[in-house]
Amino acid sequence: MLLLSLVLAHLIADFYLQTDEMVRDKIKNIKKHIGHHFLVNGLVLVVFFLFYFKDVAVIKNLTLSLLFIVGSHVVIDILKIKLLDTIKMNKEENLKRLGFFLLDQVLHMVSILLASKLFLGIDISIIHKLILHDGGLSTLNSGLFILIIFILATSVGGHMIKILLGSFPNQLLTFEGKFVFKNEQHEDYTAKRTNGNRALTEEYNYTIFSKHDLSRGKLIGYIERLLVLVLTYYSAYPAIGFIVAAKSIARFKQMDDRDWAEYFLLGTLSSMFIGITLGIILREVLM
Repeated sequence: MLLLSLVLAHLIADFYLQTDEMVRDKIKNIKKHIGHHFLVNGLVLVVFFLFYFKDVAVIKNLTLSLLFIVGSHVVIDILKIKLLDTIKMNKEENLKRLGFFLLDQVLHMVSILLASKLFLGIDISIIHKLILHDGGLSTLNSGLFILIIFILATSVGGHMIKILLGSFPNQLLTFEGKFVFKNEQHEDYTAKRTNGNRALTEEYNYTIFSKHDLSRGKLIGYIERLLVLVLTYYSAYPAIGFIVAAKSIARFKQMDDRDWAEYFLLGTLSSMFIGITLGIILREVLM
């Protein structure tokens, strides 16, 4: 239970307590970054030591494990920032950025596992239980695991999709559609008989942008991935097609623009992939 609680604490500190400004410039806001992880992980460890590990040495176990988790987190983040600055990726290499993000999160999970094993004496055989169903998970562990999956499907999944779509211009986020109007003027009947059919055609092209609240799109993405997750959990795959159809109908006029259509497909397919993958994981672990 403590291991899953530490994973949950990491996700809360990384995706709920950090502002966009802190994410953009972690070096400048390094003290706030350390403080968030120190507070959340420290709170989890203190609660567990008070209620479950009263006889364990506080200085040796609690302090060292907390310093190891927070310290390794800061080191990993700094190394990632330095590496990204060295490589100097352009705005089009979002797939590489996503790879670095996933590697960063995996390293943080490894540091939590190491701290649990080295300083807390936790048997990390829960990993075998998750994979091999060896004894299954308790009710409380199942609840923590479901909460972790929920965060992965909403905030973490949204951040991953944001990285993938980062190179698209902001205008696509508010693009509503393109409209063409033609105005054709003909000369009178006499002029047509003597000199042929004379006409003047004017064509007007309009691109419509709407200043709608972008937070609605974020909320739609959250609900979409959660619905896909639940439908996958119950193996109701045909119903997932209705979600895609509903989104396509709502955005029908915008599909005429190729750039926006590619933007829509990339975001939708990525969201579906995350939802289906997490749904399969949840089903395999809990069932």
